[in-house]
Amino acid sequence: MPALFITSPVFSSAEWGSNHPLAISRHSTVVSLCKIFGWLPPSAVRIAKAASAQTLQEFHDPDYIAAFQQVCESGKVSAHIRQKYQLGTMENPIFTGLFERAATTVGGSILAAKLAMKGHVVYHPAGGTHHGRADKASGFCYFNDPVFAIGALLAGGKNRVAYIDLDAHHGDGVEDAFLVDPRVLTVSIHEENRWPYSGKLGNTGADGTACNLPVPKGINDTELDFLMQKIVLPLLYEFGPEAVVITCGADALAKDPLSGMQLSNIALWKAVKQLVELVPGAVVLGGGGYNPWTVARCWAGLWGVLSQQILPQTLPASARHLLDELQCDLVDEDEIEPQWLTHLQDQPNEGLVREYFEQLCQHNNLSKQPSA
Repeated sequence: MPALFITSPVFSSAEWGSNHPLAISRHSTVVSLCKIFGWLPPSAVRIAKAASAQTLQEFHDPDYIAAFQQVCESGKVSAHIRQKYQLGTMENPIFTGLFERAATTVGGSILAAKLAMKGHVVYHPAGGTHHGRADKASGFCYFNDPVFAIGALLAGGKNRVAYIDLDAHHGDGVEDAFLVDPRVLTVSIHEENRWPYSGKLGNTGADGTACNLPVPKGINDTELDFLMQKIVLPLLYEFGPEAVVITCGADALAKDPLSGMQLSNIALWKAVKQLVELVPGAVVLGGGGYNPWTVARCWAGLWGVLSQQILPQTLPASARHLLDELQCDLVDEDEIEPQWLTHLQDQPNEGLVREYFEQLCQHNNLSKQPSA
């Protein structure tokens, strides 16, 4: 079945106001790059619609949904609402169109899951809001769309769903949502000692429903591949998922301002490709990512990989111009690398596998499993 791309005009509207790490162009730049490359024919595109309040209540508390909708309509947040629901904070600001945007993100993930049930690999780069809690906003996430993607797969008859989180930050909201559900296995590779400071090694949930792999700063491509071959893929083979949901945060890439990880985009593409090949249908979401140049190239290239395109050796002039126009308060002008404006693919960041990663294998009792 052909890969499908989920989008909506609301994802390309003005984002996050100002003075926020997400006040950068992400989705619109990804879509523009894919169109420049000729990778988005109408047959591959599906338009997300906002999830209804009734649908949102399948995970989120009605009181929270109502409060969120009310503050978005009024533009005003009382001290009580701010404290109780974490709305209108520096972390989770309120801006025009936010409720529709958050609800449409959920709608996109539900649509992605339904299409995955039919055998498609479905890409929803605006998704991946993995920190959202049932009763409050958290970590730039107001609703938790990966939870809805997993829930839709379970409701559709899947009995074993694997969730793999490659974001630099622990997928805490998703893990906690399914911590006692044996039908769902959550796996998170994230930077240790970084917000939200959860996902510690050894946190495995009820009967091993979770696998947390906190990694040190500077993880390279070789080390990620080591984890995939020695721990993640063998674990998934043992679990036998009928579907997978993947959050592929671009903040795991080198030079992201909110992460110390050092992966190349080709390493992330390889990991995602290995995961989607395990099952007949898959949902691939975006997630974090705060360097607009690395995010756009990573997520556009990921769509190219998922839809089996030939990746360009160098970027055409229109793509270079698009990337040259990007701005980010968290990346100084002298930190912009020339390759970000000329090539889609990063240079590989290969290196030694540090002893820490061997210890991760020993801890997970999987070091003697055959490589995948």
